[in-house]
Amino acid sequence: MNKSILIIAVAALTLVGCGTADNSQKKEESKIENVQVIRLEPRQISREVEYSTTLEGYEQMNVSPSVQGNIEHIYVEPGTRVAKGQLLVRLDQTQLNSAKVQHNRLAVDLARTEALLKTGNVAQSVYDQAQFDASQENLKFLQKNTFVTAPFAGIITAKNYEDGEMYSPTKPILQLAQIARLKAHINIPESYFPRVKQNMQLNVVSDIYPDKNFKGRIVIVYPTIDPTTHTFTVKIDIPNPSLLLRPGMFAHTTLSLGKVDAIVVPYQAVLKQQGSNERYVFVKRGDTAHRIS
Repeated sequence: MNKSILIIAVAALTLVGCGTADNSQKKEESKIENVQVIRLEPRQISREVEYSTTLEGYEQMNVSPSVQGNIEHIYVEPGTRVAKGQLLVRLDQTQLNSAKVQHNRLAVDLARTEALLKTGNVAQSVYDQAQFDASQENLKFLQKNTFVTAPFAGIITAKNYEDGEMYSPTKPILQLAQIARLKAHINIPESYFPRVKQNMQLNVVSDIYPDKNFKGRIVIVYPTIDPTTHTFTVKIDIPNPSLLLRPGMFAHTTLSLGKVDAIVVPYQAVLKQQGSNERYVFVKRGDTAHRIS
């Protein structure tokens, strides 16, 4: 916009209002008021939007073995920091030991059959590699679900069983969350969709540390708009090497969407119709202040 706007009015301007809807009786009512004029000029402003969110561990999981059995030992407690691959739980080993015995027997039988095949003393149809392979896969499965390890480094956030209790897959033994790296999701109005891109940087502030500014990065811009709220979701990656932030904390995110050309109106100049949500301003035209909704 190349020209400025004079908003409100100068001293001793005529304020023009509307009369009745009946054109035959419509009259202009004038009243002299002393008001202040403000010249509005186009300028560039930074467009920053702030959203509230709840922090989450970047990776979170329930430690829930796929086999049911007695818990021999749980090696960690809530609050324990664990490394990737660290042993967390040991279940009863009866099924695993039985599978080992069966697998070893099949290995011996398979080796014997291979030797006989080479000498021609047994038919090829007797050779059963598939049964041995299935036994090996079952052994790996039971090994993984009897000696349960951490799939990533994190902290134990919950413990639902004690040693000696019978474990059922309906309730996890432990809960594990990553805290050195956090995530958050925010919902942004659809009007900003063209401006929000992957890898955009943003600031994260917690009320617990109001003087600290944490950096985040948009890693996913979800491709659809919610038809009910007309918002879209983004996922934020928040490095947390100091471990000051924790999953479950409330935080504010500030996203900078660049600069735009705009005319900024002082809030004192925006008036509200009594008994209505309608808002309006007065704009100077000549020597008269005209009401603009």
